[in-house]
Amino acid sequence: MNDMKELNKSVTDRSLQYVWIGLQKTGRDKWQWSSGEPALYLNWATGQPKAKGEDCGMMTNGQWHDLTCTDNQYFICNNTNTGLVFVNQLKSWRDAQSYCRQNHTDLVSVRNQNENQQVEKIISDNHLSGSWIWIGLFRDSWQWSDQSNSSFRYWKTAEPNNQGGGENCTVIDPNAQGQWNDIHCINQYPFVCYEDKLILIKENLTWSEALIYCRQNHVDLVSVHSEEIQRRVMNVVKRASTATVWLGLHNYYSMNMWLWLSGEIVFYQNWAPGNGTTWENCSLEKRKGAVQSGGDQRWISLPESHKLNFICSRN
Repeated sequence: MNDMKELNKSVTDRSLQYVWIGLQKTGRDKWQWSSGEPALYLNWATGQPKAKGEDCGMMTNGQWHDLTCTDNQYFICNNTNTGLVFVNQLKSWRDAQSYCRQNHTDLVSVRNQNENQQVEKIISDNHLSGSWIWIGLFRDSWQWSDQSNSSFRYWKTAEPNNQGGGENCTVIDPNAQGQWNDIHCINQYPFVCYEDKLILIKENLTWSEALIYCRQNHVDLVSVHSEEIQRRVMNVVKRASTATVWLGLHNYYSMNMWLWLSGEIVFYQNWAPGNGTTWENCSLEKRKGAVQSGGDQRWISLPESHKLNFICSRN
């Protein structure tokens, strides 16, 4: 939604009917979680999923069924701090998703048998065994042109409707808070581009070499001052060819602390366990900060002579 607010700010001409964004139908239906993760573990009841048009997932008696997304059901949110939260309100799947994102983290993902049992237990604890309960599973054939896996959708009511067939591209309506509409791709409208302020360089260099490269060709090795910048890092680092990727993070030994290249102290932190401790052994080789390109993409401390991909910031 923050991206939508920025997009709406950039489209100031309210006389425009529509403006293109980078969401396009692929023709390949896939089930995924509201969090953006692909649905690898599946626990469908016999005969499920059924026909197209029933594109949202619910659980009953521990198994999954597909259902029309506009149906009103109880639902379960995930909260990063408190775990699973049962919500005793009847909402459509999209409204349930919005509620979870505004008040918790997201609609619950069920990625393995253990998580399935946890969801089944919370349903039972609320005396709703046999009821239909929304989970964060939905079927979607839309893909962002930058190949990102964001599951955020901001469709107008009754959209996408594929009116007349072949409505495979997406516009925003500047006069409806930027809500989305599917439309024929051959239509001609203004459009909005973006350029990421971060760029992954797939060359294997030491930290010092990477620093020189970024300063000569872009701005600097990236500093990650906030969770928002960390999310941007996570988006670009997935394409790296090394398991870890240099950041603009270095250990300042005389003060026994980690600093960004800008000189700022590291307040926002995303260290992997056992990394980022102030007693780093500097007797052997100076240590710098890198981010994992896979897994949960945490920061780790490495000798600066390692040769890795790296991320530059740019204007």
